[in-house]
Order: sequence, then C-alpha cells, then structure tokens
Amino acid sequence: MRNSTHRGGRGPRARRPLALAALPAALLALICAGPAPGATAPGAGSPARADVRTDGHPDAHPDGHPGAVRGPGHARTFDVAPARAALRRLLPRHWGQFTLVPDTTADADTFTVSGTVGAITVRGSTGATLLTGVGWYLQHVAGVDIGWPGDSIGMLPARLPAVPSPVTRGAQVPHRYALNDTDDGYSGPYRSFEEHQRQIDLMALHGINEVFVQVGAEYPYYRALQGFGYSAEELRQWIPGPGHQSWWLLQNLSDFGGPVTERLMRERAALGGRIAEQLRGLGMTPVLPGYFGTVPPGFAARNPGAATVAQGDWAGFDRPDWLDPASPVFAKLAAAYYAEQRAVFGDSAMYRMSPLHEGGQTGSVDVGAAARAIQGALHAAHPGALWAVLGWQDDPTAELLAGVDTSKLLILDGLSDRYNRLDREARWGGAPYAMGTIYNFGGHTTVGANSSVWIERFGPWRDKANSALAGIAYLPEATGTNPAAFDLFTDLAWERGPIDQRAWFADFAARRYGRPDAAAAAAWEELRKGPYSTSSGLWSESQDSLFAARPSLTAAGAAYWSPRSMRYPAGSVRKALDHLLKVDPALRGSSAYRFDLVDTARQALANHSRVLLPKIRAAYEAQDLTRFRALTAEWQDGMRMLDAVTGSDPAFLLGTWLSGARSWGADQAEQDRYEYDARSLLSVWGRRSTSEGGFLHDYANREWSGLISELYAPRWAHHFASLDEALVKKAAPREIDWHAFEAEWAARTTRHPNRPTGDPYRLAAQIAAALPTAAATR
Repeated sequence: MRNSTHRGGRGPRARRPLALAALPAALLALICAGPAPGATAPGAGSPARADVRTDGHPDAHPDGHPGAVRGPGHARTFDVAPARAALRRLLPRHWGQFTLVPDTTADADTFTVSGTVGAITVRGSTGATLLTGVGWYLQHVAGVDIGWPGDSIGMLPARLPAVPSPVTRGAQVPHRYALNDTDDGYSGPYRSFEEHQRQIDLMALHGINEVFVQVGAEYPYYRALQGFGYSAEELRQWIPGPGHQSWWLLQNLSDFGGPVTERLMRERAALGGRIAEQLRGLGMTPVLPGYFGTVPPGFAARNPGAATVAQGDWAGFDRPDWLDPASPVFAKLAAAYYAEQRAVFGDSAMYRMSPLHEGGQTGSVDVGAAARAIQGALHAAHPGALWAVLGWQDDPTAELLAGVDTSKLLILDGLSDRYNRLDREARWGGAPYAMGTIYNFGGHTTVGANSSVWIERFGPWRDKANSALAGIAYLPEATGTNPAAFDLFTDLAWERGPIDQRAWFADFAARRYGRPDAAAAAAWEELRKGPYSTSSGLWSESQDSLFAARPSLTAAGAAYWSPRSMRYPAGSVRKALDHLLKVDPALRGSSAYRFDLVDTARQALANHSRVLLPKIRAAYEAQDLTRFRALTAEWQDGMRMLDAVTGSDPAFLLGTWLSGARSWGADQAEQDRYEYDARSLLSVWGRRSTSEGGFLHDYANREWSGLISELYAPRWAHHFASLDEALVKKAAPREIDWHAFEAEWAARTTRHPNRPTGDPYRLAAQIAAALPTAAATR
C-alpha cells in the first residue's frame, strides 16, 4: 500500500517459529496431508477437509462473537481459561489476585471491576472483555501501563490495590477492528506464535474484538488453484515471499521474494490456524482474507468459460489477473478456496476483501454485479458473514456499494483523521463504517499521530443524526511504534464521554512509568503539544528521518510518499528528551521508560538532521571545504550515536528482523532467500523498475541499529566522499548508482545482534549533550 507495522520489541529466537507438535492432532493431520493435485474436480473442495469445523462457525454463534454461545434468554457462556492464561502471561506475578467471572446476561461487550486489596474481581461478556476490564483496572486503579511496546508492571505492589467502588464500562461501538493488510509485511512476516500471541493479549487488554489474520493466507490459494489447471511448482513461483505477501493479497504484485516452499506454506498455515484459534478462545473474531478473484496468468486459457481482466501495473509490478466474479468459474473457485481455508483456519463471521485496490482495472466488468457475486460466494460458504473493505483513495466506490447488501458490510476508513470536510454517510450512502487511523506507514520509527483529530471527530461522528459509525479501526501499516497512540485510539471505544487530551496524556505519563513524576509529566506534555497534536488536511503520519533518506543535499524525506517537512515544532521533542532524562531514577528501570527514552532521543536526533543538512548544502555550494568537512563529520557522528542508542533497546534491532526470517528456512539457500525477502522490503522494496520507477525504495525506512550502521551511514559517507572529491578537484561530483548500492546490501547475509547492548540512559544523555538546546531548534 503506497502512502497509505516496525514490529514490537521482540526477543531473540532460538527455534523454528512454530512447532507442529504443538498443534491439535486433527489440524496437524490436515496440514501435513499435503495437496493432492487432480484428486478433485475443479471447484470441488476436498470432502474430507471441507467437513472440518471449528467452534468459530457463525451458524453456531448468532451473536457474531466466535467462541461464545448464546443459550435461552440470550445468556452468554464461555470458558474463561484462555483469558486466565493470557492474564498469567501479562501479569506473571499478580495474575492470581484476579478472579475472572463470565457475565451471562450482558448483550454488549461489558465489564465490571470490583474488589478489595489483593482480590480483584472482573466480570465480562467475553474472554477478551474480561482482559479489557483488567486493562482498565491497571490503567485507572493500579496506575501502570502495558503498552505496545513497553510496560511498567514492575512498579505494582505485592498486593494489588482495592477498587474504591465497582465500575462498569461498555463498548461504545460494536466493532473494534485491528491490523492493516500490510501489518504482516511491515511488522514482521517471520514472527513466531509467541510473538503473535503477545500481540493478541495486548489487543484484548485494550478492547479490540476483531483482528485480521493474514499469516498463512497463501495456503488456500495454493491448494485450491491446483484443481484449476496449475501445478504446485507454478504456484510456488507465483506466490511471493512472506515479506511481500500483503501486497499479493491486495492484488498488487506476485512473484517476488520467493519462491516459497510447500513446507513453509504448511507451517505458515499451521501458525495462522493457531492464531485464529487463539482469538476464538478469547471470544474475538479472527478476520480472514476472503476470495474476490485473484488468479495467476493464463487462467482463462486453462478454464473454459472464465473471463479475466489484466490488472496492469502497480508501482512497476505486474498485478495478478482478476477473474470476473460474475463468470460461472468464479463461484467454483471461491467455493474451493473457502473449503480449503475452512479446513485449516476454521470459519469466521468476518472476511476481509478490497477488490480493485489502488488502481485496479475494471475492463468490461460490471462492478456492481461483481461485488454482488463476491458477497454471494462469501455467503454461500459462510452465511451472513460480514465483508470488511478498506476505505482508501476512492474505494469503496458507489458502484461496488450498489451491488451488495451493505448491512453485511463494514468499511474500515483509513482516511478518517487525514483529510477535512469528510461526510462518510454521504460518501458511502449510509453503509456502516469504522473510524480508522493510519498513523504509521511502512514501519517508520517516527513519533506522533493526529490524536487531537481522533478526539474531535469520534464523538460527534458517532452521535450525529443518521450516523453510520459502527466502530474503530486500528490500521497503522506497522504496529509496535507509538504506544501512546495505541492506548489513546483504543480508549475512544470505551470512554462514555469526550476525552480531554491534555488530561489523558498527563494520566498516561503517570502510569507509563508506574507513578506520577513531574519530569515525566512535563515530557509527555511536550510530546502531546508537538508530535501527538498534528493536524488533519494532508497527512496522518509525521515526517521521517533524513538520516534514512537516499543521499542528496536537497533531500526532504526518506520515503517518496512521506511528508516533506516537519509537521510540528522540533523543540517539543528536544524538550521532552531533557525532561525524560530528569525522571526519578527509581522509575527508570521499566521497559516502558527505556523504550520511550531511546525513542525520544532517536527522534530528537532525527529532527536535527533537517537542521544540519541545509547547512551542509550551504557549505558545499559556497565551496567551503573546511566547513563542509566539519559539518559532514558532525552528521556522521550523529549517525554513530543513532546506531548506538537504538542498539540499546530490543524494539530497534535489525538483527531480530533478520534472524526471524532465517529461522523459517530449512537449509542455507532457503534461509538466504527469506533474508533477502526481509532485507529488500526495508531497502529496495522490489526490482530496479519498481524501486526507481515506482518510487518504493526506502518506503519502509526505519532507524534500527544495524540498518543505520550497515546501510544508511555508509550510503551517506559514500555521498559525502564524492562531494568532498568534487570540491577538491573543482569538478562535478561523480554519479552513484544508488539502486545498485542498496541492492548489494539487500543481498547480504551479514549477522547482527538480536540482543540490546549499551546503557540507554547514558547514550540518550550523550545525544542530548550533542544537540542544540530546545530554544535553538525553534
């Protein structure tokens, strides 16, 4: 997704991400059975697999929450064991002080918190809502934070504090959706089950009830298409590597970062099935990819009666073809796809599809009829299932909406906080939608969000006459950055009245480090006024760093699609850094403080790159060699400090990203291939034609230790050396093939640490000492 996930802090990985032995026997047998090309007629699923059902079937759960069963009088019963297991993971020293009680009468997601010292009771309508109640208690009573990433639970007393009086909260909207289609690519396509499980726990703790499950989504395609004239080898070549599969599922590209092996697809499918089961166990909805017509080249020639439309180009990539959903072959292929998907992932009440995403070609297809056929195929496999479609650019169009039952549709609005003068009811004809935010693109490590816009719009949009607002949609392209933004955005769905942004950030500062602290409050007030109060109108993300930009004296941003200038006064972050360094030493031991300190120091230094580069340019244009060398030395010193400070926190390590990719390979060749998939996404993104012509290079830039020292710093050093030589020789600087430079890096297999090193406080203090004072940055 262009101009539309960084992963959370992850520890080292010592084994393959998913142990097949950990799977239920039935699921293991299905996955290990392997494909049987030619065993079934085209469009007929494998009967032995198609009959498999999980407890998430929507017919069994008319309330729409897989994992919960309504009985007489709409009583809700469920097993609290999954929620208790999650609680034990989240609070290993205090979980035993909570009693979790199913609420068998509530019709909406509701929790009640009560209790005395050391004995807290939470009642809730689902397992996830029980955890949301725990999250509310931690935030408002215990005064600690479990963020994404970073926590302060080490500050909890041995016995948890009492709840002054029972508190009941209900969700203000039924849909609390999470995860962009790109998150699996930009946040970590090679994550382990334990990493996914941690993220599910965090989402439940913050009130999310619908989660997109993408990992393993290639397997139903692989299985189903073998019954429609394609060999296993052809499909393995067509399916991209995991790092690029997000855009294949969006029908933007194919055949990059692979080929994938059958073993990899089976293990990813097993992982995806396990993730879906984890969600169901908590009463959350696993949102699965639906089928809307993506096919490999030559489909019509191999399947008489099929009509396909070439989708043309996306950023220099050839898009997969689109099978006309109104053609009879579509219904057969969709049925085969859903049967294969059901066998491994089970059923759900919600499916994610965005036909014609970012410039798809309609050809002679009647879009309304196509949409009707897509929804019809979905409902044939999953009666009454909800179709979730991304609100992005011009989608969904009026033509698409006219062809469907919009009561079974939810639009995930990716532009709610980006532009002004938005009327979603008029734009989408009253179709239900969720107010969304995409405050992170490509996994950029930049701080900030249009959080004031969320607060200004959510209540009025929900409460106006004829409002179609039915939820929130947490849609950053990558998760694991900006924990304050995650906390605040998800709070919107649970607060009865309007949120006071200033008071919210003050409370956040207190719980983030475990107790009130004047310096922490001052730091977060500066961050609130600066990067977390950017305005709507053009952007929903803050600017990225020039240290990560392809070298040029006129560079204005790293990613082509990012803001070209500062979106807030740089002095706010600089002041915040000074305040954070003054936080009480007793509060500096938490992972939350460490992450925030490193992130703020990193951002202050990144902002300074926008001050320093114009000075370097001026010295070069004045042919002042002495000043040019002094300023470029300062720039390179800054990059060394940047690499060191990011190396002191686990959330900023290239080594974790690379070792995760290699852990999925069965031999060195496969490990190298997946490492290239992971490296290329961060740098060239694709081939030369897509990197240059599609402006995708550095789209996923991020300030990570290892990435800075091995790619960004040498790239700038190479550029400065060429300019230095030009000044000495009084000649034009030599041309540099930057794509070749970056492609060479993407093909490397050098190792990097996956454990942090260094003292984050000392390294952040060094950055503060090296930077101009806040007054000088205005």
